[in-house]
Amino acid sequence: MLTVRSVAHRYGGRRVLAAPDLSLVAGEHCALVGPSGSGKTTLLSLIGCMVRPTSGRIRVDGVEATRLSEDRLADLRRRKFGFVFQNFNLLPRTSALENVAMPLSYTAGHLSDRQALQQAREMLRRVGLEDRMDHEPSQLSGGQQQRVAIARAIVNRPQVLLADEPTSSLDDENAQKAIDLLFEAARMAGALLVVATHDGRVRARFDRTVEISRPVA
Repeated sequence: MLTVRSVAHRYGGRRVLAAPDLSLVAGEHCALVGPSGSGKTTLLSLIGCMVRPTSGRIRVDGVEATRLSEDRLADLRRRKFGFVFQNFNLLPRTSALENVAMPLSYTAGHLSDRQALQQAREMLRRVGLEDRMDHEPSQLSGGQQQRVAIARAIVNRPQVLLADEPTSSLDDENAQKAIDLLFEAARMAGALLVVATHDGRVRARFDRTVEISRPVA
């Protein structure tokens, strides 16, 4: 599903990531681990086709992503990936239901507005928020906002689900629940799950861990 070969990234002339070579398969659960500043978030952004690497190659489901035009790269990102950001990135004055339905306007043009909302309702039910669909993010707890973000990430049935530090602000009980929910979300979508974390409480639960070290400038 995903291969990373000889990838490095520089910002402002400074090397901020020297990524290990990776080959990841559909259905796998992989944790990217390492200290703050080691480049875990940068690697997620590169894997998710949000940023182009300075050098190296990334292939997604057989497609050489690093050679695509900007338009084709954006289309690949919309079709193949679901993202759970550390700060959730929910639209502030928009209901949970509308937040979850939003990706379908880009990836599922064959659906009517009614069908898209119905699909979004089903995702919110699956993450246990059937009674919070009409609430805006400011009316939800941090854990509930995270569930909305996960529902939004999987509503278009991505093949790769990426999550950046999903347990960083949670206590132990809620951290474990968050990982449970990500595993279930990946299972529902049949997706490869890649999570960036420095949280030792959760890394042992993953099929595979990849250690990211700070690059030598």
